[in-house]
Amino acid sequence: MTSVLIGVAVLAVGTYLLRLAGPLLQSRIRLSDGTRRVLDRGAVVLLVAVAVTGALYADGDFTGWARPLGVGAGVVAAFFKPPLVAIVLIAAVTTAALRAAGVA
Repeated sequence: MTSVLIGVAVLAVGTYLLRLAGPLLQSRIRLSDGTRRVLDRGAVVLLVAVAVTGALYADGDFTGWARPLGVGAGVVAAFFKPPLVAIVLIAAVTTAALRAAGVA
């Protein structure tokens, strides 16, 4: 448990320092437009990678098809721009319905 707390603390401090570096270094560092585009896309790619990993794997094993299909239903719902609560409910209900139907 101690190692988890240390990891969380290190991550929190690192995140804070990175967020603080932006305003402090903004006037000192000039990034090209290409670099800015790559950094913007990198954040999106990282977020999608974490979401896909969470949707497909749990404890190192494939979660089955119900969860990825539920996440997919949530993604499709998001294109119609309902409130976030509705998107989460659509994903959860889809996953639960698939599991109840026997889709593992």
